[in-house]
Amino acid sequence: MLAIDRLKDIKIHFEEIMSALGEPQVASDTVRFRKLMQEQAELEPIVNAYNRYLDCDRNEEDALYILDNEADEDMRAMAKEELASAKKMREEIAEELKILLLPKDPNDEKNIIIEIRAGVGGDESALFAADLYRMYSNFAVKNNWKTDLISFNENGIGGFKEITFMVIGRGAYSKLKYESGVHRVQRVPETESGGRIHTSTATVAVMPEAEEVDVEINPNDIHWDVFRASGNGGQCVNTTDSAVRLTHYPSGIVISCQDEKSQLKNKDKAMKVLRSRLYELELEKKHSAEDDLRRSQIGSGDRSEKIRTYNFPQGRVTDHRIKLTLYKIDSIIDGDLDELITALITADQAAKLSKMNEGVF
Repeated sequence: MLAIDRLKDIKIHFEEIMSALGEPQVASDTVRFRKLMQEQAELEPIVNAYNRYLDCDRNEEDALYILDNEADEDMRAMAKEELASAKKMREEIAEELKILLLPKDPNDEKNIIIEIRAGVGGDESALFAADLYRMYSNFAVKNNWKTDLISFNENGIGGFKEITFMVIGRGAYSKLKYESGVHRVQRVPETESGGRIHTSTATVAVMPEAEEVDVEINPNDIHWDVFRASGNGGQCVNTTDSAVRLTHYPSGIVISCQDEKSQLKNKDKAMKVLRSRLYELELEKKHSAEDDLRRSQIGSGDRSEKIRTYNFPQGRVTDHRIKLTLYKIDSIIDGDLDELITALITADQAAKLSKMNEGVF
């Protein structure tokens, strides 16, 4: 059933927001104006769909009136067509509205921090981690998002034992939150003379950027070490103690950052990672109470869960959570993730709709 009363309230509230945005005192209040603009942007798709739903209602009523009062057969035939069309469109809009009314993830619009770590497979695993980094970086470019490297540990042949970077852009978490988990690659390494296919893994963790208001950190719980940076770009950065290592005693989290030439900037990046990791831990605690619901959607998002296989000899990518296989591995590794992500979002929405119909929400 469609929540008509809720839709009526949303429409009234939307009209109040539009009226308030036209008031001079609101326009001069930057904080309030930005908040109202954001709320207006969130509600507008719902209100537009609801207006189309009401149009279908009116068209249906008009068609029924003609059928009840008109004797002319041509008019009655047109009315029957209009009635069938209005009913069909109203059903489609009702399904659209159900999705629009699903509870929103409060983190969806946030920037994200992505950690990629080489797993089983030695150097081949590190090279695969580099492929995943390139894949997400290219996807960010396609969405007009920015990336900011935080830290990395190279293996000397173009791979990464681990790499942490930030994706900055509205809606980054909403699209890439499904990427957390174990990614598996099957291919013949360049160093393999016998042509045997090797299987390697890399782990991806996607965390919403946490603001200071999201996580409270006691400065006394943190120990800082500073040292000289190493690796590529060392000629510029390793002449001073600009690299930092942060240790958070309560959680045991250790973060190293050496990408920036400035010690202060490296400390700022390390704190961003710490806040996001602690925020993720809080989210995991919260979600543990909803474990059944999360697993019924597209997996738990746990970084130990195998979510996808990239098979180069067969040219395929398979997402195991939704049993989707696409035969375009080269374009996917180049950042063409839209089809995969759309399918994951659709599966997530379908699961939530099912739960909503069962009264879970």
